[in-house]
Amino acid sequence: MTIHEFGTEHNDTILMFHPLGVWWDIFEYVIPTLEKEYHLVIPAMPGLDPDRPESTYTSVEDIASEAAKLLIERGQKRIACLFGCSMGGGVVTRMLAEQKIEADCAVIDGGITPYQLPKPLTYLIGVRDWCMLMIGKHASLKALRRMVDPEKFSDDDVAYIRKVFASMSSKTIWRSFYSCNNYSMPNPVPQPSCPVQYRYGEAEKKARAWDIAYIKKIFPKTEFVEVPGQGHGESFTLHSEQFCKDLTAFIKKSRGVK
Repeated sequence: MTIHEFGTEHNDTILMFHPLGVWWDIFEYVIPTLEKEYHLVIPAMPGLDPDRPESTYTSVEDIASEAAKLLIERGQKRIACLFGCSMGGGVVTRMLAEQKIEADCAVIDGGITPYQLPKPLTYLIGVRDWCMLMIGKHASLKALRRMVDPEKFSDDDVAYIRKVFASMSSKTIWRSFYSCNNYSMPNPVPQPSCPVQYRYGEAEKKARAWDIAYIKKIFPKTEFVEVPGQGHGESFTLHSEQFCKDLTAFIKKSRGVK
């Protein structure tokens, strides 16, 4: 994985994992604020890496393992915060269960959790998801524009999404969807040693119902935060100032700092 870093002069590290369908630079809205206080480590996941267009997505398990290995090799076995959105939230969930590194807190933002369904059904769901994104990969800007809220996303935003979709290979699309929906977890699942928040937008509550129920089951001490007026993946893109305030406040609260 290509690793992007900001605020390297700071000791406190935030490890951030991006969603599916975007690149690591989706965090550009919050980097300028967070890098003033934290060392940001942002992996570009394989298959979604503009600097390595030939790469192919591996799996949630592999990415979680590689990220932990990177930090351990650097002597960063404890960090300030684990953050991941959607697909990235799945990586955080896996890392919390693996317990290879320690964090003062973790935030799962609309994170995807593994289906608890028979294998044939998960495969059919994967085929459905693959077909949907393959259609998006070949859709025109005009068609994609009709699929997003024009009051929230500009023409430049839609052009960015189309560029990312076009860069994803068929294999990456299949692997990323299937892995996000079916990654493995230990049995039993070890409990996190740090406070965990599962955040989701009010507009995505129904879509995240399965994921919320799963996190409640495996990490019962999780704090669930419903953010009014927001949809999936909008916290750090459309509400970057509030996102930075909330994330910083959670880190400090987890450390007992007022």
